[in-house]
Amino acid sequence: MTRDTAESGFIEVDHFQMCKYRQHAPGDVFFSQKNPSDGRIITTLSDGLGSGIKANVLATLTATMTTKFVANNIPILRAAEIIMNTLPVDKEKGISYATFTTVDIEPNGLVRIMEYDTPPYLLVRDGTMVEPIKESSLFERKNKKTGPRIKSEVHYSQYRSCTGDRLIFFSDGVSQAGMGSREYPFGWQTERVHLFALSLIAENPGISARELATAVVHKAAELDGFMPKDDISCEVIYFRRPRDTLILTGPPMHAERDQELGLICDVFKGNKIVCGGTTANIMSRVLNRPITVDITHFDPDIPPFSKMEGVDLVTEGIITLNAVADLLESAADDAGVVKKDNAATRMVEILMNSDRIFFVVGTKINEAHQDPNMPESLDIRRNIVKRIIDLLQTKYLKETSVQYL
Repeated sequence: MTRDTAESGFIEVDHFQMCKYRQHAPGDVFFSQKNPSDGRIITTLSDGLGSGIKANVLATLTATMTTKFVANNIPILRAAEIIMNTLPVDKEKGISYATFTTVDIEPNGLVRIMEYDTPPYLLVRDGTMVEPIKESSLFERKNKKTGPRIKSEVHYSQYRSCTGDRLIFFSDGVSQAGMGSREYPFGWQTERVHLFALSLIAENPGISARELATAVVHKAAELDGFMPKDDISCEVIYFRRPRDTLILTGPPMHAERDQELGLICDVFKGNKIVCGGTTANIMSRVLNRPITVDITHFDPDIPPFSKMEGVDLVTEGIITLNAVADLLESAADDAGVVKKDNAATRMVEILMNSDRIFFVVGTKINEAHQDPNMPESLDIRRNIVKRIIDLLQTKYLKETSVQYL
């Protein structure tokens, strides 16, 4: 059977985490970036020793170093050696203050993974677990405070990814969840975590990276009685075909282009969102489809959304787009959690589950937006769209494009 390489698809990267009970700063840190120069995607999940602020600082230091070393093309094992010699060592336990797993993905689908003292990752292909071939390297360093030399083992693996592959990583807060309980006296353990993830994929083959990571973390928290005994984090990388979304907002500069706007919407394959009352009325007229306002989800801050055949979401314009930008900015620090159910949160949900977002922005000036009595936070349409695009690209690694009419 011939399989597509991941080079022909899209790479979805996401994570979810919970802090240790009664801690407000996560001791686990997740970094992800896409190198603009060569298109490589690099991610690091680091677990700081202990919990709280101290663990967060140590994990942040480790994740920053590791990601930058790999991004600057330092050979991955050489980077590991530098990190091993840089990380401080706990004088009592004789172990590093932080562990990490770093993934380096090239546009051609080649994946390199470096693991230090973390639970083994899971590679899923065609719904089954694939056992990766790993190399181990030992690094010796002297503990300056206690004297004896300390051995650190780093695992390295690489493989060629295929469309449909999933990589699942997690901190020991997941594998040790439930430790001391009657059902799991030694914790949930890596093998059971892997089986749980496989069962979720079997139940929902198209489950997104964010949904899968969230489900794993929630299950671990449940085993801890919803009072996590450690920081709980899960990262998922999903190699798949891209999911596309089209956002139409604002009327065209010239009315004779209304038909073009309708055609763009009608032929697009993927999710479709229409933002703005005038834009929605144009679409309704051109496509001859009625609009129905949904009054069952009332929110005093966000205008209600509407329904139209062939369109996934119809919303008000500037207020909703501004709220979407705020949600995208705050959700980046809240693991993508969206709690309310309104037009803005529904749009964010679609965007978070999309890979390529295409904006078509009308350039006709709306006189209402020039009203000096409007709140200062409500920038003109193009500025808000630009802000949303910047957030989607930098914080969520989405591909975006914009067309003006």
